[in-house]
Parts: sequence; structure tokens; C-alpha cells
Amino acid sequence: MIELIRITNDPAVAQRCDALGGFRLLVDLERTGKAERQAGMNSFISEHTVDDIPVIKAVLRHSRLMVRVNPLHAASGDELDAVLAHRPDCVMLPMFTSASQMREFSSLMAGRVPIVALLETAGALDSMEDWLGTPGLQEVFVGLNDLHLSLGQRFMFEPLADGRVERVAQAVHRRGLRFGFGGIARMCDGLLPGREVLGEHVRLRSGAVIISRKFVRGVSEAGFEEAVADLRAEEARLHRRTPAEAHKDAERLVARVREIVTDLAAAG
Repeated sequence: MIELIRITNDPAVAQRCDALGGFRLLVDLERTGKAERQAGMNSFISEHTVDDIPVIKAVLRHSRLMVRVNPLHAASGDELDAVLAHRPDCVMLPMFTSASQMREFSSLMAGRVPIVALLETAGALDSMEDWLGTPGLQEVFVGLNDLHLSLGQRFMFEPLADGRVERVAQAVHRRGLRFGFGGIARMCDGLLPGREVLGEHVRLRSGAVIISRKFVRGVSEAGFEEAVADLRAEEARLHRRTPAEAHKDAERLVARVREIVTDLAAAG
């Protein structure tokens, strides 16, 4: 079952997700440079704080708690000490660009909890084989929002359609690490519907995906649980595909992404 990552500092939301099972909760401390990088994209800019970590942790019974910190900076050691005092299950490093940065982060972490590498820059992609063996690294998660911008692309799912995400998945699986990518909307929603994206998660043996804001926007508690049930039912169906069917679905996704990119280019 794919782990659904929910970004929240609301303990009531965290508790609901925990009761459903198959969730990971994310307290998001990343703010440095994010508004400038994703200007005009209506992206989520977190207002979470370190004090939110124990609040969320206290309501979890089954789910893991992950904290995304800021990109590596002069005070990263102090930030990590403050975060790790609350004993999250893993820490995510965003916006690194080189193996040396990953090694520096690993040194600061000192094996206290596992590291999740958020691969979202061209530099991190190009140097991947140099940092996949970093001590403490448990998971590689491909962040499509920033990665497609770093690659000069127009649409966030282009790295999925052009084979880059698949190459990362193959390299990560060879190392025996966890792998995940991107965000997902409800099954019938989104410019690229969630159902099509989920198909690639299953084909690429992804273990995690972030629940997008579109997935939860305007949805009641019962509606959220229904949307999650729809996702799980579709996930089960996708696991029953033959390899040939999965390949055809992947080809359709590539064609659809190319159509979207063409339309975006025409619109200027």
C-alpha cells in the first residue's frame, strides 16, 4: 500500500489520517526561498513551526511523522537539534544540489533519525549516483514542482513523462531504498487526473505520494475518507494489471502530458 503523505499542523486532521491507516504526517518547516522559486504557481508556503511537531506526534498511534526542514544553511545544525529534540520518525532535506551537501547534512544528522532526500534540483538529479550511498539515507522522494522548474520545463509532470522519474526509481530500488514522488489529486481531478498519476506510482513501485491541496480542498471529513477509499480501490485495481496493460497506461500518460505541454506553450 502506497503511503499517503499529508502536510498538516492540525492535530484533528492528523488524527483522522492516522485512524484511516497508510498515512505519513508531514510538519513542513521549509520556507527559505520557496516563495521566490514557485512565484505564480499558487504553491503551498508553510507557516508550521517546531512547536507543531510534538502536537502532531502526540495524536499519532500508527502513522510516521516526518519533518521537512529548510535547505542546508549556516544554522542547519541548530535547526536540526531543535527538530530532533521532538523525535520525529524521519527528516526531509529539500533543495540540495550536490553530494557534498547531502554528506554535510548526514554529518549534522549523525544517524539520529533516517534521512529522506527530496530530489528537486537538476544538480541533485545529475549527481544522484554520488549521494545515494550517503549514511543515514532511507528514502528518495522526487519533488516534481521544483524539479520541473529547475529543468526549465512547463508542466510539473514532464519529468514523469520523459523518463527521468523512472530512472531515479530504478537507481533507488537498486540500492534497496524507499522511493516516492510528486503529489496527487483525487482520482478524477487535476489537469492530469489522479488516476493516471497513481498508475505510474504502482508501475514504478513507488511507496509514497503527497496528498495535494486539490485532493482536500472543499472536502468534508466524510468526503475526504471517501476520496481516500476511491484511491485505495484504484490502487488495488492497478496492481492487478498485466505488464502490457501497465505499459499502455504509461504510454497514454506520456501522450497526455505532451498534449498539455503543447497547450501551455501555445497559451504562452
